[in-house]
Amino acid sequence: MSNKIITMIRKELIDAARDKRSVMAGLYYAFGAPILMCGLFFLLIGKLTGPEDLQININNAQGAPDLVKFLSSAGITQGKADETKEILLVISDDYASNMAKGISADITLVADASDEKLQSSIRRLEKRLQQYSAEMGSLRLIARGIDPRVMQPIKLSIEDQATPDSKAGMILGLATMTMIYAVFISGMNLAIDTSAGERERNSLALLLSHPVSTGQIVISKIAAVTLFAMLGLILTLIVSKFAFSFVPWQELGFSVSIDSSFIAMMTLIGLPVAIMAACLQLFVSFLAKSFKEAQSYLTIVLMLPMMLAMAASYDIAPDTLQWLPVSGQLQGLIEFIKGRELPAVQIVVSSLITLAISVALAIGMQKSLKSEKIVFGL
Repeated sequence: MSNKIITMIRKELIDAARDKRSVMAGLYYAFGAPILMCGLFFLLIGKLTGPEDLQININNAQGAPDLVKFLSSAGITQGKADETKEILLVISDDYASNMAKGISADITLVADASDEKLQSSIRRLEKRLQQYSAEMGSLRLIARGIDPRVMQPIKLSIEDQATPDSKAGMILGLATMTMIYAVFISGMNLAIDTSAGERERNSLALLLSHPVSTGQIVISKIAAVTLFAMLGLILTLIVSKFAFSFVPWQELGFSVSIDSSFIAMMTLIGLPVAIMAACLQLFVSFLAKSFKEAQSYLTIVLMLPMMLAMAASYDIAPDTLQWLPVSGQLQGLIEFIKGRELPAVQIVVSSLITLAISVALAIGMQKSLKSEKIVFGL
């Protein structure tokens, strides 16, 4: 790397350091995202391990005391009018007589299944009612001298081969998505300031008048933004390492720890993504005519890596995405977290494609800086 490029990188970093608000705005994500994720995991673990009592309305509860008692043992009770969810369980008047005769007894569940706040409660109530129905059916068979097992021609046994590491990977996959997204957020403000911002301050034209090539200018700007992006990623990993240690993972039967090997792997894999993020943000910002316009464009553009990251995290995308930037690296990281064999070919190919896109964007920027429309925002 030539002395001119090193000098220009130093100049970009000094200019960025002067605007402390812009620097901190880019790094807020690095501190805030892991803490928010920990809060989300606390709520999730609380819901999975200790569900709250479900209070519903029950009509004709006295007609089915055994059913009401069974539901109560599962935390589903009849509550006061102002404390119950909008779920109504209607027990028919002939429930007791039909149960005594050994025929089907009618129960009606009245609720709005489109209400997202009620969906989990409805599923919970349906599951308990089905469980009670199965127990009553078995008792009826026993009373008639029939082995209830005749109603189970297949006995399914499930052997879970998931290791604690792989179970942790299912949870940490979501956190990994927020970590790798840090490279896009941390360097974004610097990318806008060093492109559209410099043009608004009329310093871009002055910079081009110096005895440096457009290629050197582009490389220095990409390097400066990449350094900020990697700084954000490393800070995210450090904060996550300490924050995740307070989450009660043991209540789910596994533990999650961000060790040095994961940090090293994330840093190595995140570097090509950070370079591409810097090139993409600078390229779009140079096309914008103002600072605010660049912010608007990047807000839309950054939806693409977010969609790729979500597709990889939730495994909702076709297999071809494993070779693309962001999604390919993220899938490789998730496999690494689960303790499986690292898909080296997938990571190498997706990283090479990432770098190829970066080179193409850099060449595009170099050509655009030779245009007066780009330099003067015409």
